[in-house]
Amino acid sequence: MKAVDKPFLISILILVIAGLFIFSSASLGLLAGSGATFKSVLINQIVLGVVLGSLACYINNKIPYKFWRKYALFIFVGSILSVLLIFVPHIGFKYNGARRWISLGSFSLQPSEIFKVGFVIYFAAWLSGVKQKVDTFKYGSLPFAILIAIAAILMLIEPDTATFGVIFIAGLSMFVVAGCRWRDLFILGLIGIIGIGVLYVSRPYIRQRIDTFIHPANDALGSGYQIQQSLIAIGAGRLTGRGFGQSIQKFNYLPEPIGDSIFAVAAEEFGFVGASLIILLYLFFTFRGLRIAAQTPDLFGRLLVTGLVILILAESFINIASMLGILPVSGIPLLFISHGGTALFFTLAEVGIILNVSRYTSKR
Repeated sequence: MKAVDKPFLISILILVIAGLFIFSSASLGLLAGSGATFKSVLINQIVLGVVLGSLACYINNKIPYKFWRKYALFIFVGSILSVLLIFVPHIGFKYNGARRWISLGSFSLQPSEIFKVGFVIYFAAWLSGVKQKVDTFKYGSLPFAILIAIAAILMLIEPDTATFGVIFIAGLSMFVVAGCRWRDLFILGLIGIIGIGVLYVSRPYIRQRIDTFIHPANDALGSGYQIQQSLIAIGAGRLTGRGFGQSIQKFNYLPEPIGDSIFAVAAEEFGFVGASLIILLYLFFTFRGLRIAAQTPDLFGRLLVTGLVILILAESFINIASMLGILPVSGIPLLFISHGGTALFFTLAEVGIILNVSRYTSKR
């Protein structure tokens, strides 16, 4: 067994360290308002996210990746049950109108993070099991449609439409890599477009987000406030930025400056150059990850890495695109950087699995 892919590992270390610096700067707005809040948020990010996440990464790096195939069904069922815990009284709770979290003492956990990983592991196990039959309706399109339907039900009852979108993108990528028929891909894409239309009609909050995306200036102090302030922050950064810690927008202007608006804070402080470097880091992480997938000798490992890499890429780029006004505001974090100990913990755990797969690749 070889050593892990070092360029991939280095990209992770840079993302985590850069994320801590950007997060600490974005958190200064909390320090100005409440030192206690700043302290609790920082502890959550460092202890649950960085420390325990690094431990999970180390452990998963040591576990042979074929272990996940052996227990894929149990992991998937367990991930479904974890999401259902949000409806158990005194365990699940609401925040900003959505029931997405469960309470674990002094920490809170978002079960959708567990479900994302469970979905990828089980779908990779299924596709690698059916192999050449993946281009048939019975063993390919039908199972994919069923799994996506399960994901849709679980995510939309929270509601967490953006996370469902990330899962759909990862699943579709795995389906393509497994060898699905292009006709099936076209049909699934068409169903996806119809699904978006149905959600637009039936879900007022989705309709509002899309309308705000198309006409952000119509309600600049209401639904369009976040994107307006984000664009102001990004524009204020110009070429090289105001400097580390010098963001103005994070103080009482940007909603969630340590959450889904953190890219705007980074762009204001480090400018176009810094924002571009952040994007390039994610692209390099993705390039090395997909290279690991391409060089993995068995189909399960190839699909597993593809799914996990696309999960991280899709969520991160949806966040960046929403702050740039390219996509509607989603509310999902910028992985490795945004506040969210749970998200960072599971991201590093996923990375540990990819690092283990890299030990078995055919070449460097």
